[in-house]
Amino acid sequence: MKSFKGFMLYVAFVASLGGFLFGFDTAVISGAEKAIQKVYDLSNFWHGFTIAIALIGTIVGTLVCGKPAEKYGRRISLIWIAYLYFISALGSALIVDWYSFMFFRFMGGIAVGASSVVGPMYIAEISPSNWRGRFVAFFQFNIVFGIVVAYLSNYCLSGIPNDWRWMLGVLAVPALLFGVLLNTVPESPRWLVKKNLEDKARKVFEKIGEKNIKQELLDIKESLSTVIDGDKLFQRKYFKPIMLAILVATFNQLSGINAILYYAPRIFEIAGVLRDSALMQSILIGLTNLVFTMIAMIIIDRVGRRKLLLVGSIGMIISLALVAKGFYFGTLHGYYMMIYLMGFIASFAISLGAVIWVIISEVFPNSVRAKGQVLGSITHWIWSALLSWIFPIIVGGFENGGMLIFGFFTLAMIFNFFFALKILPETKNKSLEQLQKELTA
Repeated sequence: MKSFKGFMLYVAFVASLGGFLFGFDTAVISGAEKAIQKVYDLSNFWHGFTIAIALIGTIVGTLVCGKPAEKYGRRISLIWIAYLYFISALGSALIVDWYSFMFFRFMGGIAVGASSVVGPMYIAEISPSNWRGRFVAFFQFNIVFGIVVAYLSNYCLSGIPNDWRWMLGVLAVPALLFGVLLNTVPESPRWLVKKNLEDKARKVFEKIGEKNIKQELLDIKESLSTVIDGDKLFQRKYFKPIMLAILVATFNQLSGINAILYYAPRIFEIAGVLRDSALMQSILIGLTNLVFTMIAMIIIDRVGRRKLLLVGSIGMIISLALVAKGFYFGTLHGYYMMIYLMGFIASFAISLGAVIWVIISEVFPNSVRAKGQVLGSITHWIWSALLSWIFPIIVGGFENGGMLIFGFFTLAMIFNFFFALKILPETKNKSLEQLQKELTA
């Protein structure tokens, strides 16, 4: 049993490296964004667009990755994604022209968007039901770990000649490692069954220590045999999964998480913190995110998704309201901003941060999981792109812009609390096939 668990931990680790690259790419721009604005002489509008171009790429990535993941498999798709990260990192670091820089950042965004779909889907499909929550949450853990490493890397590289190029280029190393290690893990057994490769699926189940392989294969085939109207996602019977995926992805971004991560050093500088200190405080924010994501990963299959979301919502509402109040009254100097944002990050990490990819990967039936994962991810990235583009415009262009944007985030989290209280079902310790029956009845 221990060897099976060890192998599954290894598989989850390798697949989750896509999350590490996702997180690193998300946060690394925070150390480079001011230099990029200066080097290319960008207005607030074009600066916001330059930062958001990677997020626009994520939208494209989520749209185009579903078909390759269905046709060629989850593992092969992840290998392609790894090399997209590699090319993007080198291109962003070495290019001197703004248009070319935008192209390579856009390419990196495609990789991020695709990995946000294929990574959690692969882990959910290969994991036993009693481990699925923590293994998919491991993807989120690696996102957060990537964010922390990016902040540390930015701090260490800050001050050297062309530091922003080095900040963006170091991602090439883990991207190459990810591509190599993916050759050592098996394909998703549910994808193999869908492609009538039952013998290969049986071997994968044997490797991961599935106790009742015959019943598992029967359940998967039964779930696929109930497909009506082909594998179209937008059918009435899929209303609940679609609604849940869209709402959890929307609230994840309306919390302001990506805008805060992208502009963390700038937010601290607005509050009167020097650049080096701002980068250091960003590291503390990242470490807070990491610690509370680890806690969520440990307890998510025991406590459940819904309870985590309820508790976290209360913490986010309080923290964001205090930041908005601080901007309004000008009382965010010193360590107040850091304390409030650490409170927000801790609450986010243990709730929305931990559950988003778990819920989106769980609620859709086998026949349309790839398309459902695309829908949830694209909702997430559209909101992320919009907020990251608008954030510097509002903060820099409006009086009390900080109060306005953080007040909006606070209101969104109030709605998120009632979503968790009234709408979200609990999915812990249920097989994917059982959830299909409950949510598509």
